[in-house]
Amino acid sequence: MNLADALSGRAKLEGIQWVLLSAAPRRVLRDQLKALLSAPNMLGPCRLRRARFKPGRKITAYYDVLVHIEGTEGYSARPITVTWGSDGQADWRQGGDDLAEMQAEALRQGMAAPFRQLTAELPEWSMHVQVSPLDAQFPQLVRLSDPRHVRDMLAAAHAASGVASDQPRPGQYAVTFIRYRPGKRHVLRYDPLDAAKGGTVFAKLYTGEGGARVFRVATQAGEWLAQHGAGVTAVRPLACVAEDRVLLYPGLSGAPLSDHLRRPSQGVARCLERAGVALHALHRLPQAVAGPLPPHDFAAEVSETARASDHIPVLVPSMGAAIDALLHRAQELHERLPLEPPTFTHGDFKSDHVWVAPAGPTLIDFDSSHLADPALDIGKFLADLQLWHTTYDQPGLEQAQERFLVGYAPGAPQERLVRARLYEAVELVKIARRVRLFDRDWESRTEQAIRRAQGVMNDLELTLGLPATQPSLSGFQKRHYTRREGLRQPSGKGARG
Repeated sequence: MNLADALSGRAKLEGIQWVLLSAAPRRVLRDQLKALLSAPNMLGPCRLRRARFKPGRKITAYYDVLVHIEGTEGYSARPITVTWGSDGQADWRQGGDDLAEMQAEALRQGMAAPFRQLTAELPEWSMHVQVSPLDAQFPQLVRLSDPRHVRDMLAAAHAASGVASDQPRPGQYAVTFIRYRPGKRHVLRYDPLDAAKGGTVFAKLYTGEGGARVFRVATQAGEWLAQHGAGVTAVRPLACVAEDRVLLYPGLSGAPLSDHLRRPSQGVARCLERAGVALHALHRLPQAVAGPLPPHDFAAEVSETARASDHIPVLVPSMGAAIDALLHRAQELHERLPLEPPTFTHGDFKSDHVWVAPAGPTLIDFDSSHLADPALDIGKFLADLQLWHTTYDQPGLEQAQERFLVGYAPGAPQERLVRARLYEAVELVKIARRVRLFDRDWESRTEQAIRRAQGVMNDLELTLGLPATQPSLSGFQKRHYTRREGLRQPSGKGARG
């Protein structure tokens, strides 16, 4: 096995997993990290969290590196990104001056420690290593990782909020990376060392003016749901700090709905229904209230799906052919369906973004909100439920989807629910990328997602009286609808006019 075959895709999945999991590349990576640390023996385990493959260009892997805390027996996690391939080196060289300046600042402020340097390059492996908080696209990341700056920023944001309080403000914060994705996105968590003086705050970083738009949208959505969400709320940002290009959010208690799907219960069923109610309310949010939103149509969603899955045809050509056929058929079918005017959409409505808290469900993450077909949100959530039920090997998928539609469907146009099934098929292809490339069962789980997408498409074509163009799939669970009945409207508790 060699790196060139892995990067080109000639070595298929075996080549990708060789880079990510085999002894030789891992040893090379550990040697590079030891050289960056002030003492080599500080390096602990390197935990692979995520990986991406751009055929013919690069492999990118995201790790949490455990580093020994001096004077203790404990370790702290430090996120890093490793890129193999000429594209990764080109990106690094393009931002070389900015990276050097950021690294110098991190070293001056003590934010690099215990690392002596935050980048490493190994040409013979086409490897580039980047250690948090380094990112040339987000120059504010270094100072937003500095507890001293965090303390002053949060104090200023609290004072600017105009909310009077006699409670003393925290003097120190612990900073934790929740997400480190150089060039893409970063999320940080700020925990006061004295919990009695304040709560947890999350920080989401932006480039350009994106943060201001999300602040407006999330605030308006939160206010709308407070009036129309039937007890479901949306987390509203605490502040938009323009000079740091960051949104601050309050911490939430509870856990995402995706965690609760491991153990189905009546409480989970009620939460699914309430999520449907809240989504229907969001789709009625007036455009004049939401403000300007970028448009997003079915063609754009299909294009995004094709890009998100462009590694699959290289690794498994037969699956690539199936994806191409399905997306082509989806576009043809969409042209036959009646449409409706676009509405406010969440844009990334999934169980990870429905937070189950003691006070009731809370929706989060309005970064992807668009002016789009509301069927997009419905279809994405139905596909997401399929993914989690498959991941957890849980029965009851049909019942879970039914309960969600019980909350959403009353009063919704029938045609919207039909289009939602078309979006569900497309989203099942798109979310196949969430199967981790370094999992040994990547191929079987990815194939299962594509087969489920084909099954949804088959049933939809039969519902519309069209011949199914995809092969029948043995063992695929029957859906809510049949050719004779069409899409069955949910009934029962939760229906509303």
